[in-house]
Amino acid sequence: MSRQQPHVPVSSPRLLASAIGMAITAGSAGHMVFAAEKADEKAPSNVISLGATAITGEAQDETSYNVEKASSSKYTAPLVDTPRSITVIPQQVLKDTGALNMQDALRTVPGITFGAGEGGNPQGDRPFIRGFDAQGDTYLDGVRDTGSQSREIFAVESIEVSKGPNSAIGGRGAAGGSINLVSKKAHLGDSNDAGFTWGSDQTQRFTLDSNYQFTDTAAGRLNLLSHESNVAGRDSVDYDRWGIAPSLAFGLGTDTRVNLDYYHLESNDTPDSGIPYSIPVAGSAARTQSNPDKPNDGGDSTNFYGLNDRDFRKGRTDTATFAIEHDLNDALTVKNTLRHGTSMQDYILTQPDDSKGNVNNGSVWRRANTRVSNTETTTNQTDLFGDVYIAGFKNSFATGVEYTHEENQKSSYNVNTDTTPRTAAATTNCSPALIGAPSGYNCTSLSNPNPNDPWNGAISRNYAGTDTKANTYALYVFDTLELSPQWLVNMGLRYDHFDTDYKTFNGSDVTTSKGDDTSEFVTGQFGVVYKPAENGSIYASYATSATPPGNTLGEGSEGNPLGGTPDRNGNLLKSDMEPETTKNYEIGTKWDLMNDRLSLTADIFRTEKDNARVQVDTTTYENAGKTRVQGVELSATGKLTDKWQVFAGYAYMDSEQIDGGPLGSANDGNELPNTPKNSASLWTTYQVTPKLTIGGGAFYVDDVFGSVANTTMVDSYVRYDAMAAYKLSKNVDLQLNVQNLTDETYYDKAFSTHFANQAAGRTALLSTNFHF
Repeated sequence: MSRQQPHVPVSSPRLLASAIGMAITAGSAGHMVFAAEKADEKAPSNVISLGATAITGEAQDETSYNVEKASSSKYTAPLVDTPRSITVIPQQVLKDTGALNMQDALRTVPGITFGAGEGGNPQGDRPFIRGFDAQGDTYLDGVRDTGSQSREIFAVESIEVSKGPNSAIGGRGAAGGSINLVSKKAHLGDSNDAGFTWGSDQTQRFTLDSNYQFTDTAAGRLNLLSHESNVAGRDSVDYDRWGIAPSLAFGLGTDTRVNLDYYHLESNDTPDSGIPYSIPVAGSAARTQSNPDKPNDGGDSTNFYGLNDRDFRKGRTDTATFAIEHDLNDALTVKNTLRHGTSMQDYILTQPDDSKGNVNNGSVWRRANTRVSNTETTTNQTDLFGDVYIAGFKNSFATGVEYTHEENQKSSYNVNTDTTPRTAAATTNCSPALIGAPSGYNCTSLSNPNPNDPWNGAISRNYAGTDTKANTYALYVFDTLELSPQWLVNMGLRYDHFDTDYKTFNGSDVTTSKGDDTSEFVTGQFGVVYKPAENGSIYASYATSATPPGNTLGEGSEGNPLGGTPDRNGNLLKSDMEPETTKNYEIGTKWDLMNDRLSLTADIFRTEKDNARVQVDTTTYENAGKTRVQGVELSATGKLTDKWQVFAGYAYMDSEQIDGGPLGSANDGNELPNTPKNSASLWTTYQVTPKLTIGGGAFYVDDVFGSVANTTMVDSYVRYDAMAAYKLSKNVDLQLNVQNLTDETYYDKAFSTHFANQAAGRTALLSTNFHF
């Protein structure tokens, strides 16, 4: 891997993508008939085949909101018999809600929030699950999806959210849970689905999902994306993306099946760091938990504090996967998955800095945050799974081994933001006299910023940076033991050896420092399930997770960084740190009602982190901190009637920092950041006539603190959405989505200091969908 990273190349061939899609659509319309139901990839000839060959979560039918089983073989029982909270967002919910990316989709799952950042991942996906940072805990078809990304879902079949510590399933991290994206794969049968979306704020989006069966056992699938849009209520912000995801499958319906998949996404966006917090000026009352700082937009929520001539964010993701699966007999299947992926980002982002009290003086410092980074990952997983009987008891099991090599390189830009003739120490202290030209347009007005200011500072590449490498060696086993029709025992155990090293280098490629760390840890899960009826269960479970130093390879906010690296304040971390460990206690119940069309779940949980990393003096950290989140979750998914569907949930989370260490003790008793006490979502649709379906949703998130000090906060909000879909014919339908129906001004990401991210205003999307 080259040390000196070039400017990330990003093109915008949306015309090519659209042309390919329209050519396929037009060429297919004359002779291909839309397949209402996909043919099975493998006939269910034995007890194991259905679970063994599952590619996506198993739903009642293509339009159902209810899903019966997760996609991974590591989940060795149907969802109703799995002793933990799991939410599956199926394709129909993604379509009906008008979700365009992963964050859009996850708003339907209470207990998940998104956090903002300023370093390695300021604009990428940073989900929090049950109050714990999960930015490194996203998976693609069960394989960790490393790197800072803003994930699109044009090639995603469904999204699976597992709540509670989940290291036994996926490895390191996952203190609050994990997210698994299930990709669209080739299948038997022919189908073509093309969608054209036009919307407010210059939205233009084209997607294609085309599947073609070559032979009795082989098929190919192609997904395309072209997307352009601005953001409602956010002047100057825009998105420009395109992607392609081909998939080939061989041996479908036979004992040996092969999948070849590739995913490519490029983006070229104008980023938005949102609205600065107000920070008290010297001599005024300090911000407190009872009087926290909140975003201050200067009286106009459309204000944009960036610079059109300077700011950009480009990204590129490439993922190639080779998977082969073989049925050894009617009860055992072996599968090997090999994947190589890269994720690159390149940005200069204006952060509306509030650190000097500028906002209260009516001005904003346009601080430039920059990064050029590349993350490269190679993973091989080998799994054996199936059903076996031992001493007369049925065991649905999965076992396997994993090797993963990850490497991240990051550097930055030099951005001249000097406000000469002032001294360097005062460059961020904007006064009204410095707004505009006197500061080189690095200071702007809080109430009337001009993103078209003629900023003319110098920009050059800074090749000094950091290389970080990591290797994972893992062994795991899972089992659901059926003691009787009423009693099940679910078990899982995973051993990880995680070694990582880093080195920093200057612009001349000379190493300036280096270090390494090796962690070994065992994580597990154990649950007992009682089934008072075939369609219901009551369970109690226990699960653990481990987050070793260097978990995210320095991308984003690293809660447990490598020893020897500087923290965000420049202090050297000298201690040899251990993995942070988290444990979860949970009891719950699940019921599939109305002939398994409607699923109801409820659970009570308590998640504890007992050895969180805390600072004990200026340069020393120890594993001595404690945090806790406990709460209640409810959900209802599926059909209330043949025409009425619902996807709803509620989460209550009571969070607390119990022990923040000697330097963090002032925050003991405070709520954890990005952890709302209450959150709820309700999405429902009703088929008024065979051709007309209407729907709507409401999404509520309570007040959220940006920091554990509880001194920055964004207010609670309720967002309302609506949709209507009409079938013009068998092959054509229209769908209208209006998101944020009341044009509510709200913030969906809170950073610990400086700023909060403002969500989009009212957005209307009209889609024309063709099916052949």
